Formats: sequence, C-alpha cells, structure tokens
Amino acid sequence: MMKNTATLLVTCPDQKGIVAGIADFLYRHNANILHADQHQDAENGLFLMRVEWDLSDSAINADNFSEHFTPIAERFSMTWQLKLGQKRTRMAIMVSQYDHCLVDLLHRHQSGELACEIPLIVSNHRHTERLAEYHGIPFHYVEVNRDNKAEAEAKQFALFDQYGVDLIVLARYMQILSPAFVQRYPQRIINIHHSFLPAFIGARPYHRAFERGVKLIGATSHYVTEVLDEGPIIEQDIARISHRDQVEDLIQKGRDLERVVLSRAVRWHIENRILLYANKTVIFD
Repeated sequence: MMKNTATLLVTCPDQKGIVAGIADFLYRHNANILHADQHQDAENGLFLMRVEWDLSDSAINADNFSEHFTPIAERFSMTWQLKLGQKRTRMAIMVSQYDHCLVDLLHRHQSGELACEIPLIVSNHRHTERLAEYHGIPFHYVEVNRDNKAEAEAKQFALFDQYGVDLIVLARYMQILSPAFVQRYPQRIINIHHSFLPAFIGARPYHRAFERGVKLIGATSHYVTEVLDEGPIIEQDIARISHRDQVEDLIQKGRDLERVVLSRAVRWHIENRILLYANKTVIFD
C-alpha cells in the first residue's frame, strides 16, 4: 500500500534553531511527524535532516508546501526536497548477461519489499528476456558495440522518456556509460560494483583480488558519476575468504554480496533516505 506521507530532505549550514524551526512549522500546519533523523558534519559545517509526516490531517500538501516553507528555507539557507509517499519511483533496470541481481530485485519487488514500479528492463543481451516476460515487464534489447554506442544510448534515452523513468539501476550492466548519459540523469543512476571500493576499480576485480591474495572481498553500490567507480557510495558489505578459495569461489561468494548490497541501496533511494554531499552519502534510519 502507498503511504499518504510526505518526506522533507534538508541540507543547510549548521546553526541553532533548525530542528525547532522545522518542527514548529509542521506543528502549526497540523502535520503529525512519523520519523525524524538528522546529522551534523562538523568538518564541513553542514546540517542534514530527514523528516516524514502524515498528510491525512495536514494543512499543507505538495501544491502549497513551497509557498509556506520558503521563509524558513531562506532563513536557514536551506537546500530542500519534498517527496510524496503516494508517488512511486519508476525504476528502469539495465542488465547484461549476469542475472543474479536482476532476479533478486524482481523477487523483492514482487514481494512488496521494493515499493516502486518497474516499467521496463533494458539489456544488451537477450539472456534475461524470458525472465522479464515471466514478471510481465516489457523487455527491450538494445545492441551495444564499439561503433554504435551513441546510437544505442539515444535509443535508451528514448525508452526512459517514453516510460517516465525516475531511477536507473545497473544490475550488472557491463557497459561504461558515456558522460552524456551520466549528465542526463544526475544522482539517478545506481550501480553495483563487485569489489569493496576503492579497491579494484574497473574490470575483473575478483581475478585481481585473487592475484593479490586478499582475505576479504566485498561489493559496493554507488551513484554513477563521470569518473568510473568513484561516485558517492551508498552501501557496502564484505565476506571473508581464505587461501583455499579459487577465483570461482570468490565469484560465487561475491554474487551473494552483490544482490544484498544493491537491493539495500535501491530500497534506501526509493524510500528517500539518502542525502548526497561532498561525494558522500548520508543514509537516514
């Protein structure tokens, strides 16, 4: 079920009175606060906050919120976003040949854990077409090679526009996106990288981890930027390995991490729990 709630995400210079100002504003407009969380970054002098409230009896809504909230926002020099619980994120999934992350996302979506819409799946291979058909999700095959990269991305852009996509998830989509692609969807592309970043950036991280003789492997979910694998990190996890593990063992154990780490990142994004600053993320409870 969609929640009749609103979520306010705030970033501003740290100073006294911010929490009191927001709480008083919501109280005066008959808003019942359901969740509130905050973070102060002393080094950067920043204050970040997430507050969610019930809209049922509230005197403010999406149409008039900006008009009423602007004086407070200007007083504290706030950058803010308002998100509505009844507006579900429309999430496109891009995948290549490896389907384990896609399978996990589709299962969590079907079970209701991921409260979003998945209007399409895009792939440069046909391996997952039947899986998409089973879940009743339109599947679009877009061939990508060295010579047609710009043309392929233009087709993808058209699909995302056609389906009204809010978020793009790279569920082991094994292609490097162009700067034009990234610039078109800022802070709206989530990737899963099969290593504990910043270690082993780029291709074949499990093989490089094996060659290095590491004792821990990991997976990292992050927002995509123009610099490969260096976007703001959302979630990470690790698994211990030993000298007995071969490359195939690292890959198998890593796939379990990839599934969990990506699904957590996606869920936090669609639940509006993430604020970005200074190439970092704050994940609110």
